[in-house]
Amino acid sequence: MHILVLAPDAVDADTLRGIVGDELDDARVLVVSPALNESPLAFWMSDADEAIEDADMAGGETAGALRDDGVAANSTTGESEPLTALQDAMATFPADRIVIFVRAGEDDQRYREDDVLGEAEKRFDVPVTLATL
Repeated sequence: MHILVLAPDAVDADTLRGIVGDELDDARVLVVSPALNESPLAFWMSDADEAIEDADMAGGETAGALRDDGVAANSTTGESEPLTALQDAMATFPADRIVIFVRAGEDDQRYREDDVLGEAEKRFDVPVTLATL
């Protein structure tokens, strides 16, 4: 089984295991951390360096925690737009399942359940789970 995880922040192995269950034991996991500009000014100035660095760290922490738990995991930094990040990852990682993590209280349109979840299920034709960090 191949599991694609989209997460803006680090996720521990127990949290992911709580969502996917025992499937995690034999899975290959790709963690995609979107490079999100937290500041509108940084977005408009196209200053992505800090966002990319934060995403690299979050993805690396998540993949490291999964590897420490015995899971085959790698990470990459993705586009800030979640569907684009997922599409890019699916081009080289044939996921059987997608887990999208959102921040608690996240009000950003990119992560509204009725938008991202439904569109991801239609576009990629695999089970998609939305979870809150």
